[in-house]
Amino acid sequence: MSELPLDAYYDLTQIGEVAVSPTGDRVAFTATEYDQAADEAVSSLFVVPTDGSRELHRLTSASGASAPTWGPDGDRLAFVAARERDAERRVGWRERDDEDAAGDDSEGEDDEPDDHGGSEDEDEPLGNGDKEPKPQVWLFDLALGGDARQVTERDEGVAGFDFSPDGDRLVIESRDPTDEESAYLDQVREEGGPIETTRLQHKVNGAGWTDDVTRYLFVVDLDDPESDARRLDDAYGGGAFEDLAGMDPTWGPDGRIAFTACRLDRPDDTTVRDLYVVSPDGGDAERLTGGDLAHGAPAWRPDGEGIATVASDPDDPPAPAEVYLVDAGDGGDRGDPVSLTADLDRTVARGGEPTWVDGAIYTRIADESSTRLVRVDVDDEGAGGTAERVFEAQGRDRAMAAFDVDDDGSTAVTVLSHPTDGSDLYAVDVDDLDAAAEPDSLRRLTRVNESLTEDFSMPTARRVEWESDGWTLDGVCYHDPEVDPDEGDHPLVVAIHGGPMSYDEPVFSFAHAALTSRGYLVFRPNYRGGTSRGRAFTAELTGAWGTAEVDDIAAGVASLADRGWIDPDRVFGYGFSYGGIAQGFLVTQEPDLFAAAAPEHGIYDLRSAFGTDDTHVWLEAEFGLPWENPAAYDASTAVLDAGNIETPLLVMAGGEDWRCPSSQSEQLYVAARKQGIDAELVVYPEEHHNIGDPDRAIHRLEKILDWYETHDPAVDADGADGA
Repeated sequence: MSELPLDAYYDLTQIGEVAVSPTGDRVAFTATEYDQAADEAVSSLFVVPTDGSRELHRLTSASGASAPTWGPDGDRLAFVAARERDAERRVGWRERDDEDAAGDDSEGEDDEPDDHGGSEDEDEPLGNGDKEPKPQVWLFDLALGGDARQVTERDEGVAGFDFSPDGDRLVIESRDPTDEESAYLDQVREEGGPIETTRLQHKVNGAGWTDDVTRYLFVVDLDDPESDARRLDDAYGGGAFEDLAGMDPTWGPDGRIAFTACRLDRPDDTTVRDLYVVSPDGGDAERLTGGDLAHGAPAWRPDGEGIATVASDPDDPPAPAEVYLVDAGDGGDRGDPVSLTADLDRTVARGGEPTWVDGAIYTRIADESSTRLVRVDVDDEGAGGTAERVFEAQGRDRAMAAFDVDDDGSTAVTVLSHPTDGSDLYAVDVDDLDAAAEPDSLRRLTRVNESLTEDFSMPTARRVEWESDGWTLDGVCYHDPEVDPDEGDHPLVVAIHGGPMSYDEPVFSFAHAALTSRGYLVFRPNYRGGTSRGRAFTAELTGAWGTAEVDDIAAGVASLADRGWIDPDRVFGYGFSYGGIAQGFLVTQEPDLFAAAAPEHGIYDLRSAFGTDDTHVWLEAEFGLPWENPAAYDASTAVLDAGNIETPLLVMAGGEDWRCPSSQSEQLYVAARKQGIDAELVVYPEEHHNIGDPDRAIHRLEKILDWYETHDPAVDADGADGA
């Protein structure tokens, strides 16, 4: 068995957004790669033909890229980037000595070339003067060739955009501060001035401290690049999480523009988002929805008479997110939005945007611990028929991470993630989505992680089931292909998903491979409180953290021991966000379960989390207010039972994590150390609710592996296997 070197993380490529060209002949996508010299993640833009005839073509190499969007003619491709110049950027893992590590860039002449004519000698940044560049819209003319040209120049950058039906204009979303607000922003950003706010949602993870600057929609004339963007004064946003969600500007076939916003009396005290439409010529915006649901991902019906959205009920946390059809007819009385997927009792998967094809809607749902594609037929009156699960060719051994279709409804592209083979783009004829077996038209377009999957040992995955409190539960068990679980006595890492409203399915994962190539089995349990099995399953944990998931995870570990697969004395904890929270409950309620645990970026004291994190709206919906319902908060607070901790703890946090503040991890750490428990605290100062920089991602895995080995009863003090 060959161990996966942790430095090979620099060779990892993660596919992001996918956009099929209008004619279906090409697909654009973003992919995150890692620059070892600069120690940063770089999101680049690629294009590949959907017939599989050629390798992918890199369009950008630096400065990031997001939101690839085709013009209606298919010859132009726009994207968002905070871009000064697109210098050649070396990505991937390379062996280097200390001089190289200090930043010597003399090697790597044969690395990925700059395909679009950019030069490292161009010292003049494009736009934004001496300030750090803000995200702007850039446009490739693929018929003429050459580099992308910048088509917006907003001081506060661009957060979202869409083409007009004729392709001659863009609608963009951008913050538009007043002079007074600009002075305040300059004071904070450039002078380190005090944060001053009266907003209830005073901070948002990953976005920072909030302010009162309003977001508007603007119309940009692509045929007159010297003209100023025109603001649509009544197309403005608002809402607690708009810094993350954006306004979803979407230009409809009849010329109107749809967008989302919250204009309720207390927009920071709810996650409601309503759907609006506005003329590109300005005037009043019209609200199409009733102020009770959180709408997003609008997709115009091709006839312009309706808009499909994904919406959820902020007052009913376990309720599934559903696809709604909103009446958008121009004028007249409107009917209420209609759920098209209510009968499924399944939530729309994260990123499962509705896609119209021949009068039907395709979307991805969470279904029995899998991300599945469904098709919903919609009649002329806007009523939905039965939602039908399609694309059986996906199977149960891989996940669907993205899906898009061309304008003609003939070619679909999906991202399929397989534990052994990697995560890649596949194209398939839309007519073959109903096929029971893998159709001939299914073709693989990329192999972005071939250097990892071919050179190193990637895990095999199998689904397992067990019983807990009358429920039949399931999970995924990963192991190295050279390891036979039936031979028994293997060390186990219990990897607990976040959310908790999420689920696990077989996927390609560098972290999984790092663990399994070192002999661990990795067990990902789908505990009650997660999604994919309906509202009742999710509601088992709502407002009652530290109950059902503790029983389910412990029962899952016991089931693997009963199979003879694992050594019950060599079980280790692992998990991020709610995966960290669950470990807090497990080490206080099941102190003998783990030989060592590594709770990451979790919450362990709900009362002190309220108001210091960015989730006060969600916590109130689930638990009420802490001064009105303190018992509910205390019942779901692990640190109050910290006297039961016996497990060595590696507690990890992000210094700028405002979803699960680092002070929460400090509380758990101090509680353990106070009792003489072996514990270590690791805080990554500049990280949010994630680990973004590759050096830190590698360091994290090193710390976790070292922690497990240090507390493995089968490894003696000299580091030798004592089994």
